[in-house]
Amino acid sequence: MDDVDWVARAAALELPPGLFIGGEYREAGTRDHITPRDGSVLGAVPWAGVSDSDAAVAAARAAFDNGPWPRMHPRERGEVLQRFAALVEEHRDEVALLVSLEMGKPIRVAHEIELRALIRTLRFYGELADKEYGEITPSDEGQLALVTREPAGVVAAVVPWNFPLTLAGWKFAPALAAGCTVVLKTAEQSPLSMLRVAALGAEAGLPPGVLNVVTGEGHVVGKALGEHADVDILTFTGSTAVGRHFLRYSADSNLKRVYLELGGKSPNIILPDAPDLGAAADAAAWAIFFNSGEMCTAGSRLILHRDIADEVLDRVVAASADWAAGDPLDPATRMGPMVDERSLRRMQAQLEQGVGEGARVLTGGDRARSDAPYFQPTVVTDLTADNVLVREELFAPVLSVLVVDDEEQAVRVAGDTPYGLAAAVWTADLGAAHRVSRKLRAGTVWVNCYEEGDLNVPFGGVKLSGFGRDKSRHAMAQYTDLKTTWINYG
Repeated sequence: MDDVDWVARAAALELPPGLFIGGEYREAGTRDHITPRDGSVLGAVPWAGVSDSDAAVAAARAAFDNGPWPRMHPRERGEVLQRFAALVEEHRDEVALLVSLEMGKPIRVAHEIELRALIRTLRFYGELADKEYGEITPSDEGQLALVTREPAGVVAAVVPWNFPLTLAGWKFAPALAAGCTVVLKTAEQSPLSMLRVAALGAEAGLPPGVLNVVTGEGHVVGKALGEHADVDILTFTGSTAVGRHFLRYSADSNLKRVYLELGGKSPNIILPDAPDLGAAADAAAWAIFFNSGEMCTAGSRLILHRDIADEVLDRVVAASADWAAGDPLDPATRMGPMVDERSLRRMQAQLEQGVGEGARVLTGGDRARSDAPYFQPTVVTDLTADNVLVREELFAPVLSVLVVDDEEQAVRVAGDTPYGLAAAVWTADLGAAHRVSRKLRAGTVWVNCYEEGDLNVPFGGVKLSGFGRDKSRHAMAQYTDLKTTWINYG
């Protein structure tokens, strides 16, 4: 991809012409989209309202109640998903460019990581579609008890902008494999890439209404989906505050099932006997600066044992120089801009508050450009437990460093958060690895690594980080209902 002129391709790129509803693009209102790459207007993008949201739900409802998809042999659904993956692969450059322009992800990351994740997710659930089985339970002579899994209905998926295709795929692919139909609402900051992907799904053989994509404001379109009586399941990734709204929408409407993957303030613990302090420090830098720190699992709290704190901190500060913010269309760029000016200014206010509460900025701490939302990779220390930089999710390339005296204190500091999405510990002691990972209340704990895993393992959190799981066969099970059929044949 290094020999591609991505800037020239961006200038010639055609944006999706409408919302994707009922198997086709449909006209809607429009809104100018500002690209974080340089603060310019990328173009007029389709912008949904409540009536568009209702139309998408109606299309999904009709496709579920009367269409072939839920009644299709699971093997055939899997074959469609495999063709879907192949078409995304074929259009990889185009879709990656949409991701990079809409939300600022470096083109290499969009191409090699974001698109790879979506393609692998489609293939995984395409292969899994016909491999979920029912049960025959023990029963008396003359009676037969069958337990089957059936598609649950219409799924509304509300996804964030930081990984607009990865996280969307984690939701719509298992739902489709299970036989459900889907209305996916994109984030306001990333309205384009999923519109193009949905059209590729139709080309692959998804019947009309099976996968619908709408844009729009969360408090309008997201709320409409949350309250809609024809939505059977709602799955959401985003902030804890918005997750609370979806639970209320469910309670006030049809008690639809709601699965939430919410915020995080993940601790990354490095103990003195870490197998490789250099590797641990490099991983700590990656865990906060990758994707401009805009990850719910970002290792935003680095917890260092006092014996190695200075050494590791020096290494992390040195590594931050490799993450200087740059043009996302340059294949050499590792960290692009933040998603928009509003996010940058909100984070700046939090950083200023944290410094006012006694924090010290070791490196970074300022804008990298004045005309677009680029921010320097930042490391902050001298923090108390109640500092805003320790308590709140910044969603930015800002690392908060805390120093502890022993393993027990490290676990206590790591657990002093209302979130519980992910955590990590670095140690060569197998006993310590087991002890610490058991004590950490988190959906995922990495040992001597960060952000590792594959589609076979579930992903999600505890506490204010939500519930429900993406990835793995556990995710697919969420989009099914258990039915018992009791047969008296005696």
